[in-house]
Amino acid sequence: MSTEPTGLRTGEVAVRAGVNIQTLRYYERRGLLAAPRRSIGGHRIYPTDTVALLGVIKTAQRLGFTLDEVAELLETGRRRHPSPDLRQRAVAKIDQIDAKIADLTAMRDALAQVVSANCDSLTNCTCPECPIPFIDLSHLEGPHR
Repeated sequence: MSTEPTGLRTGEVAVRAGVNIQTLRYYERRGLLAAPRRSIGGHRIYPTDTVALLGVIKTAQRLGFTLDEVAELLETGRRRHPSPDLRQRAVAKIDQIDAKIADLTAMRDALAQVVSANCDSLTNCTCPECPIPFIDLSHLEGPHR
């Protein structure tokens, strides 16, 4: 009978989850992953569900949650109490994403105007109706100059 703990070694977890070993250790330090058991030889042995947990973390990040927010949600789940504000957090995240989309759309529209006007310089544009908004401000002295 073996006394070695069962589970996955660091490299196996990293490959299966599609992350690097430094990410595993970082998540461990941040408290996203519990410290793994050690084999007799001192190797980290992670529970097999660590791969799924890493998938949840990466998906939450892709959805726009910060690691701090993910850590809070995971901690709530570990206590076996559903987070009553999960819906509120999701709504707030949607609002943040919508604001970011609006900003990106405005940036895209401004750049499209620059392309359409054939602007050739940020400071000395020679196109007749330059859409670059800060051209007129370039001669002003700012507090950080």
